[in-house]
Amino acid sequence: MTNLITPEGLKKLEAEFHYLWRVERPKIVQGVSDAAAEGDRSENAEYIYGKKRLREIDRKLKHLGSRLKLLKPATPPANPQMVSFGCWVTYEDEDGNERCYQLVGPDEFDVSQGRISIDSPVGQALLQKKLDDEVVIRRPNGDLTVYITDIGATRPAGAPR
Repeated sequence: MTNLITPEGLKKLEAEFHYLWRVERPKIVQGVSDAAAEGDRSENAEYIYGKKRLREIDRKLKHLGSRLKLLKPATPPANPQMVSFGCWVTYEDEDGNERCYQLVGPDEFDVSQGRISIDSPVGQALLQKKLDDEVVIRRPNGDLTVYITDIGATRPAGAPR
């Protein structure tokens, strides 16, 4: 797993960590404490749910804490000549369908926002390719041949998803 992340992605993960640690966890701890004070814990749904939620938060905090120690922020080149981390890549398939994605680290991918992991099969196929290169993307339902039509440091205006 790649340890690269965009500066924006790093800020988002740090904000999530601090929110969980400073806001969500203390609120749940107080709720569990209040529920425990009511008496019989074995039939107290608020207590049981609160303890479960606290375990989930602690697991997420542990995961985020360990990832934040390893992550290295990286910015895309200002004028990329080939596909690399952080670049926006537009490609067209054999049927004329266009897609545009930013290659990001595995901690911040969000396909609905046009961000895919450089560790994904599509990300790996696109890495180190240049404008007008033909790229074969290996998929479970068959290979897809695409042609790179644009590489940039920022998302093109009106770019397809």
